[in-house]
Amino acid sequence: MSRLHNLCAFCLSLFFLTTAPAQESNKDLATQLRNLDVKVPPIQSEWMKDLRARRDEANKKDVQSWHQVLNKDHWESRKKDFMGPMRFALGVRRPTSTEPTVVVAKTIAGDGFVIENLLYESRPGVWVTANLYAPAKKQAKMPGILIIHSHHNPKTQGELQDMGMLWARLGCYVLIPDQLGHGERRQHPFADAKNYPESFKVGRQDYYFRYNVAAQLHLIGESLIGWMAHDMMRGVDLLLSKPGINKDAIILMGSVAGGGDPAAVTAALDERITCAVPFNFGGPQPETKYPLPEYDAETPFNYLGGGSWESTRGLRWSVLGGFPPWAIVGSIAPRKLIYGHEFAWDQRADPVWRRLRAIYTLYDADANLDFAHGRGVLQGKPPEATHCNNIGAEHRKMIYPALKYWFDIPIPEKEYQNRVPAGDLQCWTPELQEKLKPAPLWQVAQALAEERLKTSRAELSKAPQEKRVRRLIEELSRRIAPGTAPKERGMDWKSIRIAQPMSIEFGVRSDGLANYVLLISRVKQKSPIMIGFAQAGIETLLKERAEVVAGVLGGGAAVCLVECRGMGTKGEARSRTSASTSLSATEDMFGAPVVVRQAGDLRTLLDHIGKDSRLDGKRIALWADSFAPVNPPTRNFAVPLDAKLPDHAEPGAATLALLTAFVNKDVKAVYARGGLVSFRSLLRSPFLYVPHDAIVPGILTVADVEDLVAALAPRPVRLEAMVDGLNRRVEVAKIGGDFDFARAAYKSAENRLVLQSEASAPEAVARWLLEQLK
Repeated sequence: MSRLHNLCAFCLSLFFLTTAPAQESNKDLATQLRNLDVKVPPIQSEWMKDLRARRDEANKKDVQSWHQVLNKDHWESRKKDFMGPMRFALGVRRPTSTEPTVVVAKTIAGDGFVIENLLYESRPGVWVTANLYAPAKKQAKMPGILIIHSHHNPKTQGELQDMGMLWARLGCYVLIPDQLGHGERRQHPFADAKNYPESFKVGRQDYYFRYNVAAQLHLIGESLIGWMAHDMMRGVDLLLSKPGINKDAIILMGSVAGGGDPAAVTAALDERITCAVPFNFGGPQPETKYPLPEYDAETPFNYLGGGSWESTRGLRWSVLGGFPPWAIVGSIAPRKLIYGHEFAWDQRADPVWRRLRAIYTLYDADANLDFAHGRGVLQGKPPEATHCNNIGAEHRKMIYPALKYWFDIPIPEKEYQNRVPAGDLQCWTPELQEKLKPAPLWQVAQALAEERLKTSRAELSKAPQEKRVRRLIEELSRRIAPGTAPKERGMDWKSIRIAQPMSIEFGVRSDGLANYVLLISRVKQKSPIMIGFAQAGIETLLKERAEVVAGVLGGGAAVCLVECRGMGTKGEARSRTSASTSLSATEDMFGAPVVVRQAGDLRTLLDHIGKDSRLDGKRIALWADSFAPVNPPTRNFAVPLDAKLPDHAEPGAATLALLTAFVNKDVKAVYARGGLVSFRSLLRSPFLYVPHDAIVPGILTVADVEDLVAALAPRPVRLEAMVDGLNRRVEVAKIGGDFDFARAAYKSAENRLVLQSEASAPEAVARWLLEQLK
């Protein structure tokens, strides 16, 4: 009813609009348009409902699919179906089985153990800092334990030291690396409170900056969890190279709070891992209501999870590719598995535990499955609730018997604790920094992007223009959004005829995920049409850019203003912890970034235009705008992620316009304001100030902004007031190589590609658009 109420209010406001006589100036029309009380139905809430409905439907199908697993062959077939997509989506390389380059910085002798502070090369130029705890006296057939720390603290945290020393004294190698972005591998400068003048949470920046690291890796077709998994696989290589190692006893443990995620993924993809102990991944989470429903937990349980800024949980393509967390954990079977929970666990009702037991039974490997859990709930306090930083002593008590049974690792009579200062466990020295010259992640990602773009361009350049564009479309679809086949969608339209010569119509896509406002002159038939959109939404476009709309209407073209899913958000920061970030991340789980979903919303409109006898569906111009304030070049961009951040750009509309024109030849021209000068500009600093939905995962494996523009040649394209990854205005004279490829494509039609540092006046924008529609 609220949507109907808004629609009626909008139509009434149009009814009382006094239409200007034909001879009245565009300025007067602009004033009237600006004063319209436009209240389009809100999309954000409908988008949330749509995602929940899709998630519920996917969970329902997951339950149905599970009940079709009747034997081991069925499970192996399902496992085979999702392993490939998971490896591709997360960018995980296959294990190399080659010994990594290792540099030992320091050795510490302990009571029955030795600690090596070492670095191992995970990939060219990428060094992993780690502490290797080894028995003082080497033995034959020694197990190797690899521990992934939580997002709370790096490798030096006390519980990690306790485990390293204890198991080394019991005859095991124990490798504890820093995860990418943490500890000595942090990707920000905020190591202590002195690094920033205002208040911020020093100990949480490694965790928060996972957001930036993940965004940069997504751009090059990789993922944070994929890089973590690769680092751990190289850690396995390191353990397997040690003298006396028992290759049949390689144990991977994933701590609470973010360690279990990469542990499960790594173990699923690397069969050299004999045993996995992932905490808080696959089943009920610490946030899950405890206990579970008494009679039927299977049906309402959310097997898929949801998207958020923490990219290691809601994995990209996990719904599309069929690898929800529980299936990743289940794929470890029949190898040994300890299913871990930080707090109290409802074993009786946990539907994932039932599945895991059934899977191990299919392999006749019930003895290879065990569990560990704590007490209390997340909201509780110690000692009633077993909060821990990584894997606490309470949890280890339940792990010891399984390791004894499986690998004959002795059960300790008591916990060992002899912690050393964190500074003693550091691996980088000034000498090693100078010798190895480690590069920060953004530089590594930048180099990979350049390399992959060069390869893509070289391959595509072999084909003529039309075929090259078609192949580029195919590649982008395969790498960015394989699960978005076009679907027929209806539109509900309401119209109000204003005194001649104009009418205004209002449309809502049938699923409520897009709004359309059509302003059309009735002076002549078959009007060309300008389609306009901005992140700020229809209301803002009409109020702030009324002169553009009036100028185009006055020139005899129709105007349609569009508000796609994700647009029209008001008062939302759209930064790391925003609702928009969670919605965008959830769309990634379903197989497409937001901009691709928005392109589907536009496709519905284009289909409608093609059937409207009043409109010329072969003469379309796209107008993409942004109202985001830009940051001055003197702004300090090195800011903790929980402090007051610089302004974020809103380049999504420009990207949407280019992608839409790219796949639709009826789009004759594109005007975009405030778009990104390049996606590569997001890889030139550890900081980036764009919303989550501005990130197009995998784009830089195939194309950058200039490639999309080049593919439009010789159609007119005008890009104004472009920004970089820090939301700074880009001076066209200083663009450098970011547009060389596009300029080359427009060499024979230079006047059709316009790059301008500042935005033109609205009247000039309208004139340019009209010229292209003639």
